[in-house]
Amino acid sequence: MDLFEAIRTRRSVRKYLDRPVEEEKLQAVLEAIRLSPSWSNMQCWRMVVVKDQAVREKLSELSYVESFFAPKGYRTNPSKKALAAAPVVIVLCADPARSGELWNQNYYLVDAGIASENLMLAARGQGLGTVFVGVYDEEKVKGLLSIPPAIRVVGLFPLGYAAEENKEGPPRKPLQDICSYERWELKAST
Repeated sequence: MDLFEAIRTRRSVRKYLDRPVEEEKLQAVLEAIRLSPSWSNMQCWRMVVVKDQAVREKLSELSYVESFFAPKGYRTNPSKKALAAAPVVIVLCADPARSGELWNQNYYLVDAGIASENLMLAARGQGLGTVFVGVYDEEKVKGLLSIPPAIRVVGLFPLGYAAEENKEGPPRKPLQDICSYERWELKAST
């Protein structure tokens, strides 16, 4: 699949077919993460690949949005079931000590964000679906997967074949609503 087609048609997938992911496709997605750019090329990201059904179900239980701070309509997590339903979950982690910090910005989050995008586009390019699951009990996820205390869990990514194929990506604002040249000329409402 062409890169721009993958970008255009990538969407969040929360329902999966009961079909295993071929090892070569999984390795292609992991390789895309490995090749991601990072602060001073320190490559702070780390991954735990979970295929075991019982562990995926436990991860699902540890994912939640039932919080006072959750926006209206997000009191329950639609991605929660995806963690148990997908045949693979990639737990993306980062080692903050292997990234930079400047002016109170923790760049391990940027590094992991770039790696996340590589993961999602590579998945789409392989004919697979995924979704970023970013709300979970980090300490319990670490305990479940024996992740060291200094490592941060930055996202859970169920990975598999989408139960529903959609040739279109999600709607996006027109470029003129989000981009100006030389100086800010955007309306406050955009």
